[in-house]
Amino acid sequence: MTQGSRIDRRRMMTGITGLAGLTALEGMSMAAAAADKPAPGSKPEDLGVPANGRAYERKPLRSDVITVAAVQSRVRSVNGQTPAPGIRANLAHMLELIDKVQGFGGTKDLLCFHEFPLQGWNPWDRKELERIAITIPGPETEAIAAKARQYNCYIQFGAYAVDKDWPGHILSITSIIGPTGELVARDWKARNIVGVFPGFELVTTTIYNALDRFVEMYGVDAVIPVHRTDIGNLATSSTQLEPELFRAMALKGAELLLRTASGGFNADDVRMTSMYNRVFSVIVNNSVSPDNPGFLDDPGGGSGGTEIHGPRGESLAKASGKFEQEVVARLPMAAFRRTHQIPDFHLALYQPVFDRYRPRQSPGLFNRYLPTSLKDAKRYLDEKNNWR
Repeated sequence: MTQGSRIDRRRMMTGITGLAGLTALEGMSMAAAAADKPAPGSKPEDLGVPANGRAYERKPLRSDVITVAAVQSRVRSVNGQTPAPGIRANLAHMLELIDKVQGFGGTKDLLCFHEFPLQGWNPWDRKELERIAITIPGPETEAIAAKARQYNCYIQFGAYAVDKDWPGHILSITSIIGPTGELVARDWKARNIVGVFPGFELVTTTIYNALDRFVEMYGVDAVIPVHRTDIGNLATSSTQLEPELFRAMALKGAELLLRTASGGFNADDVRMTSMYNRVFSVIVNNSVSPDNPGFLDDPGGGSGGTEIHGPRGESLAKASGKFEQEVVARLPMAAFRRTHQIPDFHLALYQPVFDRYRPRQSPGLFNRYLPTSLKDAKRYLDEKNNWR
């Protein structure tokens, strides 16, 4: 979100060019990285990328047509000193919205929420974020899992989280809870934007700024996860304007990209990502949000725009305005699968350029030091700027 009228994430992000996701592993030995247990019939080095682009791994579908609802809801920041009451209120609102969306127009197979429905966003320091962050799984995800079981659906949402295996780190996690209440996905954010906010940087730990340790713990396949479910192959992200990241997801067989935002996003980025990779995309942004501490109801005009796209980049359903609403589309997944293949692109043409690329910040910086505040993150990342 934005703070007052000084920071408009939507305007800032419109002109950003993301770091190349496929080159984020620069400087690492892929052969030395421990991979996750491979899927049956695959080799560890495959990383889910099939040799035959038509024969990517998938599970049988629960039905030929999948109904998806993108829930454009308010964002309301909790108190950084005493966050529990605000988190409870936000959770109650989220659960109520689930009931409302599933109560009319037939049952939906997948409900998608925005980046921070439980906690909101504010320029908190690390100590405040530690109080705000939830555990996944935890009480909040258990309450959401009960709704997933009740409606036999998948529910996707973002949240700040802490992890006992990563003491001191604050994670931005996109989760998917399945119809039996299982945690299908617990995906870290791939990378944060850098160099766009005046006077500060984000302090959340992403895969990129903990890359070497992340791969050591979870394997290189977990860097770009694709979740094979009975409603399709799902991939999640709160990262914007990083086409290489989404191309890599599509190469691993992603069929439906579940993207989240708060305070705005670039609509063309989402639409063209669907078209270039021939996949479905869902983008969920927050609605106009009254009584959000520190913000106007529609700060910087960045609310709304929630949309579902088809594999030609066509709009299948779009929010009619900036208020709370559901955006529903029926996706013909069985028909899609009959002709779908992973992207056919010509890496040999581009590989020499990628090999020469040097990113602005090297990976793994948050394994060396954890900034205490947004301003401290700005200082630290400026010191580590390779492009100075």
